[in-house]
Amino acid sequence: MPDQTILPDAGPVDPAMRGLIKLAVMAVGGQGGGVLTNWITDCAKAEGYAVQATSVAGVAQRTGATVYYVEMAPAGVSAPVFSLMPAAGDVDILLAAELMEAGRAIIRGFVTPDRTTLIASTHRALALTEKIVPGDGIAQPDEVVAAAEIAAQRLVLFDMEEIAQRSGTVISASLLGALAGSGALPFVQSSYEAAIRASGRGVEPSLAAFGEAYARAKTGQNQMPGRQDAPSLAQGDEPRGPDRLRRRWLALVARMADWPEPLRQMAKRGLVAVVDFQGLDYGADYLDRVQAMLDRDSAAQDYCLSIAAAKYIARAMAYDDVIRTAELKTRSGRFHRIRAEMAAEPDAKMMLREFLKPGAAEIAGMMPRRLGGWFAANPARMQALGRIFGKGRRIRTDRLGGFLQLYLIAGLKGWRRYSFRHAEERARLNDWLAEVQRRLPEKYDLGVEILTNQRLIKGYSDTHTRGLDRYGKVMAALRLVEARNDAADWARRLREAALADHTGTALDGAVATIRSFSDPPA
Repeated sequence: MPDQTILPDAGPVDPAMRGLIKLAVMAVGGQGGGVLTNWITDCAKAEGYAVQATSVAGVAQRTGATVYYVEMAPAGVSAPVFSLMPAAGDVDILLAAELMEAGRAIIRGFVTPDRTTLIASTHRALALTEKIVPGDGIAQPDEVVAAAEIAAQRLVLFDMEEIAQRSGTVISASLLGALAGSGALPFVQSSYEAAIRASGRGVEPSLAAFGEAYARAKTGQNQMPGRQDAPSLAQGDEPRGPDRLRRRWLALVARMADWPEPLRQMAKRGLVAVVDFQGLDYGADYLDRVQAMLDRDSAAQDYCLSIAAAKYIARAMAYDDVIRTAELKTRSGRFHRIRAEMAAEPDAKMMLREFLKPGAAEIAGMMPRRLGGWFAANPARMQALGRIFGKGRRIRTDRLGGFLQLYLIAGLKGWRRYSFRHAEERARLNDWLAEVQRRLPEKYDLGVEILTNQRLIKGYSDTHTRGLDRYGKVMAALRLVEARNDAADWARRLREAALADHTGTALDGAVATIRSFSDPPA
């Protein structure tokens, strides 16, 4: 049976229960929940407490969302009998290594206003259910914070992950610092620091993160979560390279000098992405397409059409393919980022294994236009390609052989514009923009919504195929209502329905609604 809360009217309190502290840690794999639990138990023992720690693993994210549970009491003549897992309404301190873990703890009843101190990091590690939504499936952090303010007796909130990353360690050290700074446990600061030193690994970075989080928690001021704005393009972000290429780049930038400021900012970002994808000539093509939309736009419309064009044309031109994937995986910055995220010691050796499973469409897409089209036109030939190349491969890119495999694929960047996939993307881009131009100027708002429909198409392989299917359904349904005055509203509703879930149920319902009042009676 789970451990029960002792209510005030239940009679005299058992002396053996005096000083009993119940603490739970909710974390996922890679956040150091086990290390944090060991630090807490070592600290409790050093302070003269009898202590027991258990863990219950889950399967939510990565290696699973795990509940680590610690019970402690001042050591006495006889050993106390501790519970093995937390019970709803019976937790004194709860540490959440991510904001939604705090939300799950509240739902499970571990956080109660009569006793629980809730210590949680405000950063986000997105769950699978948030990632599979085609649109923005990120849960709202404000709702979790509002629930925590009601559910917890005391709340300690700030971004502990950012502190850990800046110190070169993992969030367990920041959580321990927040726990110590909160004063929720009757232990002195030196006991926590001694527990970190006794572990013998990553001591200095862990102590740095501990100290900063400790000072932050001592202030008693909570930091509310919020979405970060995209960083602005500063002068230091300008591309670097040979003078000849820099002059061509500056000439492209100069073409936007007379454009309205909001459009120029968006187009600058798009130009950076497109040039990074395929080069300066490709960037010039991008500016030509945006200019064509600007010529049909005006200040009276706040240049909404041109700004949407600058954003979504760049997305369409810098599409995902095998060459792009290989290029991103072999950039030196990626290896530095991985080492930083793993908080690896400078002399530590790391194994980096990539899993690749290209489908028949990706293989055909890399072929010359005619050859790739010949394969794509015949399902039997595509099945044969899938059997030959569709087996999953694990490549060690920390070794020269594996790295060279991806590096050679990335080197096909110059060939991309002659490939079958590029021809397909070019044709789709032209058809998409023609749909917009056809509705201007009478259906200006509808043109903006059609540009925004590019949000539906992303990724590669099955993700890209599903996006194209959703886009096709939205455009087919839109043609049924484009003569209506509220056609732009329906375009927005269809897109939002397509982005609402990965199953397509919401989109099918929206299409059925349109057909119910647009199809002629049988």
